Amino acid sequence: MAQAQSKTVALPATQVLLVVDDRVENLEAMQALLEDGEWQLRCASSGEEALRCMLEEDVGLVLLDVQMPGMDGFEVARLMRGNPRTRLTPIIFVSAIAQTQDAVLRGYSTGAVDFVLKPFDPSVLRHKIHSLLEHERNRSELQQLTQQLDRARAFNASVLANAAEGIMVVGEDGRIQFANPAMAQMLEGEVGDLEGAELMSFLKNPAVEGGWQESEFFRHFKREATYRVHEAMLRTLSGGCLPVALSCSPLPRMQQAMVVIALDMSVVRNLHAQLESQAVTDSLTGLLNRRGFHLALESALARIERSGQRIAVLYLDLDGFKRINDSLGHDVGDQLLRRVGEQLKACLRPYDSLARIGGDEFTALLDNLGHPEDAAKVAEKLIELVSVRHTLDGVDFTLGASVGIACFPECGQSVEGLLRSADMAMYEAKRAGRQQYRFFSPEMNGRARSRLMLEESLRHAIENDDFVLVYQPQFHLNSGRLRGFEALLRWQHRVAGIVAPNVFIPLLEETRLINRLGEWIFREGARQLAGLRSQFGEELILSINVSPVQFGMPQLVADLQRVLDVHGLKASQLEVEVTESALMQDLELTQAQLRHLRELGVKIAIDDFGTGYSSLAYLRHFELDTLKIDRLFIANMLDSPRDAAVVSTIIDLGHHLGLEVIAEGVETQAQRDWLVEHRCSIMQGFLVAPGLSAEAALQVPAQLDWTKLPLPRGD
Repeated sequence: MAQAQSKTVALPATQVLLVVDDRVENLEAMQALLEDGEWQLRCASSGEEALRCMLEEDVGLVLLDVQMPGMDGFEVARLMRGNPRTRLTPIIFVSAIAQTQDAVLRGYSTGAVDFVLKPFDPSVLRHKIHSLLEHERNRSELQQLTQQLDRARAFNASVLANAAEGIMVVGEDGRIQFANPAMAQMLEGEVGDLEGAELMSFLKNPAVEGGWQESEFFRHFKREATYRVHEAMLRTLSGGCLPVALSCSPLPRMQQAMVVIALDMSVVRNLHAQLESQAVTDSLTGLLNRRGFHLALESALARIERSGQRIAVLYLDLDGFKRINDSLGHDVGDQLLRRVGEQLKACLRPYDSLARIGGDEFTALLDNLGHPEDAAKVAEKLIELVSVRHTLDGVDFTLGASVGIACFPECGQSVEGLLRSADMAMYEAKRAGRQQYRFFSPEMNGRARSRLMLEESLRHAIENDDFVLVYQPQFHLNSGRLRGFEALLRWQHRVAGIVAPNVFIPLLEETRLINRLGEWIFREGARQLAGLRSQFGEELILSINVSPVQFGMPQLVADLQRVLDVHGLKASQLEVEVTESALMQDLELTQAQLRHLRELGVKIAIDDFGTGYSSLAYLRHFELDTLKIDRLFIANMLDSPRDAAVVSTIIDLGHHLGLEVIAEGVETQAQRDWLVEHRCSIMQGFLVAPGLSAEAALQVPAQLDWTKLPLPRGD
């Protein structure tokens, strides 16, 4: 089976040769010697620069100096071997000083393929380079071909394993050579039970006399023709019978086998038999009746058995219906049931199933759910729709509804089990006071209620202006001069107090409530910036975080322009912070949005830089001003050489790209000293001050005295 998606990835026409040496004259000499070769020559004057080059380009061979200040050749080789991208890149150590045997052995132990002492024969070196690059090219081509073959095999295996139809490969001797899981499931066994068995042992109809070679399957196979049987019958391993449609086609002659595809016809036949014997529709409401709902749920369970999707069953009972039916008559009661049925149906999605299973009881099947909480939202909406004032025959009355929820697979894995669980949960809702819902699982009930309560609290907080902005100062590390402030969103809950940002901000973005707050954040930040500017001058910068949802909105630039105009601010005083992950979601949209922001004149910062990897290759295409190093790297860099290397690399990368680099989350003097030593531009964190109120921010000094930390909070 061919994999249509597979594409050959072409290697570059010429490979990259990287020469690493800390002496300029050595690099110039090597460049004069090697620049006319059949390769692209790159030069690096330090180990750090070499590692950055290898992150940006596919390097075919490295000529690596041993003795270099800072990071020597052995350390560069060790780091290369620890990175999957450069783990197999060939290394030739080049040294001008005679090395001891231990040094040479150490070079080979780090993964070098050769150790060359200066002076060397240029022709020999060029020959080695040519041979190693050719070897690397062959290795890369072989690796790519192997990966493509593995992907094709995995794709084909996945198709066969997940196909709904039964698939077998039968040899010319009539024995089953291969069977997929669907075939084994249809025959009520395992794949191993089928492979090696005779196909005829499972065939009940059409009957075959005289064995395999007398069968139509074998005759068609010999004629290289396709054979189809629309009404065949197979014996299952448990002794039962399975109606199927069979299609048999010969494979290429050299394989000496045929492929047999079996389509399970039992569901179709059973459904036809049921439809012939009874209707599946409730005659009063036009919804499914109990039998129809059973069939719909049964079909959904069979469909999602392999996919792993979630479904939920809602069991709804009308509160107060009996009183209305008894007092106003059955005709009014029937009208009311029809109206409720229409209301419930309008509330559900087209592919959900709704049934009246008797009296005033309704059931709903919610298909393809993302979270159990989604079922709770639907239940609340159903209760809200039903629990209103109704008018029939000039009489006003009010209904209510109690709903039980059962989720697959937690609350049951069969039709009966799910309905029983939903029914029990519905009675729990009635016992709890009616006009509410209950999950069958108390744990799910608590989680769903907590989420909905938090979401509702967020909505109230937005309506009641319970959010505030605090301002964390940013200082230049070399001079102590105040650069500006980052505006941070905080929620002061009227009962629970301060709510942690990592609790409410993800929910704001998931529910898209951040859109209702976004413009307020811009307005409030700009208003406070106008006051801070009078205290600290025109060069003060205010950084405002923009969520991935906001960054993708087309009116972002217009909103920013409006608040700048209202408060008479210069665009250069405003810095928009976007997370690295948000930039990588849609590269075309990102570049367009960044271009619009650049035209507006605001500064652009990447927040939490370093937490992603893929963006490094695209960084040069983005129009940016600032990199903000994620606080996790800052917290661990003094104890983790890897984190320290990442921070150092980001700082150097920022300098080379002409960007400001801000270290977030600086909490200790030791961290600050390390950042100063490695030429980081700016810092913010608890070492200086947490987020401050607007009034406290006015008390921040324009020039910081590093000996008097942290700053007083002023609140």
